[in-house]
Amino acid sequence: MDAESGASNTRVDSQLSLRNLCRNLILAYQSFGVVYGDLSISPLYVYTSTFVGKLQHHQNEAAIFGVFSLIFWTLTLIPLVKYVFIILGADDNGEGGTFALYSLLCRHARFSLLPNQQAADEELSTYKYGLSSQAVASSPFKRFLEKHKKLRTALLVVVLFGASMVIGDGVLTPAISVLSSVSGLKVVEKKLVEGALISLACVILICLFALQHFGTHRVAFLFAPVVIIWLISIFGIGLYNIICWNPNIWRAISPYYIYKFFRETGKDGWISLGGVLLCITGTEAMFADLGHFTPLSIRLAFSFVVYPCLVVQYMGQAAFLTQNLGSFHTSFYASIPGPLFWPVFVIATLAAIVGSQAVITATFSIVKQCHALGCFPRIKIVHTSRQIYGQIYIPEINWILMIICLAITIGFQDTTLIGNAYGIACVTVMIITTCLMTLVIVFVWQKSIMLAVAFLIFFGSIESVYLSAAVTKVPQGGWAPLVLSCFFMIVMYVWHYGTRRKYNFDLHNKVSLKWILGLGPSLGVVRVPGIGLIYSELATGVPKIFTHFITNLPAFHKVLVFVCVKSVPVPHVSAEERFLIGRVCPKSYRMYRCIVRYGYKDVQKDNGDFESQLIQSIAEFIQMEAEEPQFTNSESSSLDGRMAVISTRVGRSNSLMVSEQEDYSASNTIQSSKSLTLLSRHSENEDGATLPMRRRVRFQLPPSPAMDASVREELMDLIKAQESGVAYIMGHSYIKARRTGSILKKLVVDIGYSFLRKNCRGPAVALNIPHISLIEVGMIYYV
Repeated sequence: MDAESGASNTRVDSQLSLRNLCRNLILAYQSFGVVYGDLSISPLYVYTSTFVGKLQHHQNEAAIFGVFSLIFWTLTLIPLVKYVFIILGADDNGEGGTFALYSLLCRHARFSLLPNQQAADEELSTYKYGLSSQAVASSPFKRFLEKHKKLRTALLVVVLFGASMVIGDGVLTPAISVLSSVSGLKVVEKKLVEGALISLACVILICLFALQHFGTHRVAFLFAPVVIIWLISIFGIGLYNIICWNPNIWRAISPYYIYKFFRETGKDGWISLGGVLLCITGTEAMFADLGHFTPLSIRLAFSFVVYPCLVVQYMGQAAFLTQNLGSFHTSFYASIPGPLFWPVFVIATLAAIVGSQAVITATFSIVKQCHALGCFPRIKIVHTSRQIYGQIYIPEINWILMIICLAITIGFQDTTLIGNAYGIACVTVMIITTCLMTLVIVFVWQKSIMLAVAFLIFFGSIESVYLSAAVTKVPQGGWAPLVLSCFFMIVMYVWHYGTRRKYNFDLHNKVSLKWILGLGPSLGVVRVPGIGLIYSELATGVPKIFTHFITNLPAFHKVLVFVCVKSVPVPHVSAEERFLIGRVCPKSYRMYRCIVRYGYKDVQKDNGDFESQLIQSIAEFIQMEAEEPQFTNSESSSLDGRMAVISTRVGRSNSLMVSEQEDYSASNTIQSSKSLTLLSRHSENEDGATLPMRRRVRFQLPPSPAMDASVREELMDLIKAQESGVAYIMGHSYIKARRTGSILKKLVVDIGYSFLRKNCRGPAVALNIPHISLIEVGMIYYV
């Protein structure tokens, strides 16, 4: 019997392993079109960008062998060893990228500068890393970093600088990729005017950015086949060139040729590293796009397909160049056998578009994450796919990127100059990832400091050498990413500074609870039917704006809810953990607090169901407060702002009678896990996405003699208030620098922040608040 059971378990394990392998193989196939588009098109311009300047005087076989050896070991050490085998293991609940590393550090050491953080956030299911449920052990190094706010600020600035460089990639990648692909026409049309190539590249770029609003998912099924065909093509061309031109090129794999290269070229060879660096552009995408795939799928795709194809292609180009020393300017297209030129040209152009598309999409995600950190102005975020979570489109950023990209293409008109700029942006992001990963090894993985230092020294020294070479190209185009990064950094800093000053003003000018209690349950005004949702950034306390209503209005709503929408340092917050509900003042005041939590990759979608979810959560809290011991009706528990996580998932036993007015059919029978709990029903379409129409949900209390009278009365007040209508109340605040403030502070606050606030989306629009139900009160804060 035991043998049969063991055999059955073995079969089940085999089936699960086979199913898991098939899933990873499918994801590996899909990753080609999203992750490797940028990295796979590097052969178009690496040799062309390397053999420029004084290195043109060293165009001989030894130099070519040396350059290929540099490319081989760079591809092996950085993408393969560093990213595939090490960094892919540092995911944040399946998410990757610079912000994933930063969020891990913020949770395992108190590095975060986000406002509104609470102890309750640490109870999120995705808050802990991996299997570890214990906080990282305290150490002098950890205490030192946590103690000094300037160091934590510097860490955030470094992360934002890396984000700015990624945004710069969103401009430079389309420019260099498209321009390199169309430059192949020079091989067949020697007399082709340079202006014609620039015009063709600009037309392709305009079409590329104009199609962004359709979303990647509309054409995603074409991406993977295009990149796979491209990789097979360059592998075949590289293999042909090795056999045809110089079979001995494989000897250049030896690091001895690197030593020989630098011995003969000296400073000129060191400067040429800025071109060699371009062979690993797009490597960061393997980690940044991890959220859509799995580490195993990315490892399989790179190790068994991308890496061999790139190595063979670079080896083939080197073999061709050793016998054709005059073809450096168009080395890739010149190495293509004549009959295959036009098919490869078409595939190269398509691959360039695919690579550009992936980087633009990644730029949208980075901007979204900066916004979640409170470091970017409010922007319009469009969710373009119901099937693929995380596919977003940001119109303002798209058109800004297009204008800058066209300006760089028309201004530089040379892939070498754009490559100089691209190299600096690429290696800077890699160095920042290395530094953050060093801290992750210590604080998250809890490894020895010596191991982290060894990681930093080994990979940091390699990347620093490349950075030192790339910096020499600043006058020859390398200034572009620095200017772009400075621009976006200024925007981020000004917005973050203004937002923090406004939050600190609210925090230090909160309304005293004693003053509210002194007004009594009526608050000194007439309490009329209805629900008032008072929006504030404060997670605790009553905002100062509340006093303006109480002192200037003759009446206020029967039920008041202080709503705080905030971000937490996790990628996603599940629907079951999104709402935190608490009480403000004793029960008779009918004042509640609702904190709505989102992760840095969550997108707030207007599904028209927020009001019913909120009412459902408050009713659940009322029931929980009455039934569970930790929510006793003592005066202290009614005043200290104690919060409870309220799930809004449908599927509970015992229900209230619910009726809905909507355009699609729905059952009004709801199941509930707690007695006498209000619920709203999530109706979904065939694709599983919530319908974007607003619904009117009505609740009724069924007769139940077991219910406490005070609980029934409070629930009835909530139901009557909901039927009377919901009003959204928000402060329309301005901040101005004090007259005694410094000139720099006045410049930042009165000009910079004021300009950004006036030209970004309003908070009511960003929060999907219906305009017809909105009440705004203007306030001026002097900071």
